[in-house]
Amino acid sequence: MHLTISPVMPAKKPSQNAFGQRLVTFRQTRGLTQVQLAKATGMTQRAISYYEIEAEFPPAPALITLAQVLEVSTDELLGIQPATPAGRERPEEQRLWKRFQRMATLPTKDQRAVIRLINSLAGSTAHSHAEAG
Repeated sequence: MHLTISPVMPAKKPSQNAFGQRLVTFRQTRGLTQVQLAKATGMTQRAISYYEIEAEFPPAPALITLAQVLEVSTDELLGIQPATPAGRERPEEQRLWKRFQRMATLPTKDQRAVIRLINSLAGSTAHSHAEAG
């Protein structure tokens, strides 16, 4: 029997549990590294890595903190409820976004007019905020 030791460290094994996979996905969607998530939650990077790779579920207080920092519900993090899109908006923002999307049906000339109006309003708002400051 001949044993050899590889001079290269094996790659980190992928998450083997559904919770860990969801945690990785939410963390990456938010553009966070394990270290950044650990710092934001008050946990260690080692704990985050453990939850992503080994553990089925973290303790309830850690789960709540992770959900808050990742801006998802605990139900989404646990897989009880499907994840909502990353850009979750308030109802009034959703209404504005739907109206803005309807702009794509306008003729190009009208689309440009709407964009000029928005730019004009945004510019005057920024200017009035600068004067107030």
